[in-house]
Amino acid sequence: MRIARFTTGEEPAYGLVDGAGEKLAEVTGDPLYHRIELTGATYAVADVRLLAPVIPRSKIIGIGKNYVDHAKEMGGDTPPEPLMFLVPNTAVVGPGDPVVIPPQSTEVHYEGELAVVIGRMCKDVRAAEARSVIFGYTCANDVTARDLQRSDGQWSRAKGFDTFCPLGPWIETDLDPAAQHLVTRRDGEVVQDGTTGDMVFGVAELIAHASAAFTLLPGDVILTGTPAGVGPVTAGQRVDVEIGDIGVLSNPFVARS
Repeated sequence: MRIARFTTGEEPAYGLVDGAGEKLAEVTGDPLYHRIELTGATYAVADVRLLAPVIPRSKIIGIGKNYVDHAKEMGGDTPPEPLMFLVPNTAVVGPGDPVVIPPQSTEVHYEGELAVVIGRMCKDVRAAEARSVIFGYTCANDVTARDLQRSDGQWSRAKGFDTFCPLGPWIETDLDPAAQHLVTRRDGEVVQDGTTGDMVFGVAELIAHASAAFTLLPGDVILTGTPAGVGPVTAGQRVDVEIGDIGVLSNPFVARS
């Protein structure tokens, strides 16, 4: 099932997207908290504005160096346990929204990733039970000011600027998170081409590790790491993150005026 958050110019609403990604059936309330019931209203996806499918009420948990080849291209090895960092929810934008390159950075990079959306409050989740707390999955671009990441010595500012966490185009509730083809394109050119099967720590392990430290709340998002091929993006370029059973998240990059 694909769940989108959208607007027709009025208040944001939620809807179910068909398999072709062309039609949307509106539902009552937020599916994270309410049983899904159709309102009877339907729209063409092309006629609405898709929004970020979730705005985390609590937190976004990023995972660093979770693909061996990416860790190597960053000049290091994979960590012995998941490397976590936090991203503010003010970094979230939706499909088609511009990512604003801040004047503080001259080296902004794209990072295409699979994102996991948590469906219920949980703590100390065992890996074997992780599926029961997952609401679904979406595409993410973990945008990073690489120069600030190096100079700051920690990642909060480098990954937390407003607009630095595009999510979308919708949430897919039923897929195999270990068997997804992930492709990132910059202005149509393939720059990342990987599979989630190459993650060092799988989704279940990440949920177990994160929930051992933090209580996870409905709508929290875990960014599962990026494959090799990260690189710079400049104002005027567009980055597309495509994940096999989800779809394509596309965002233009602009300079702050």
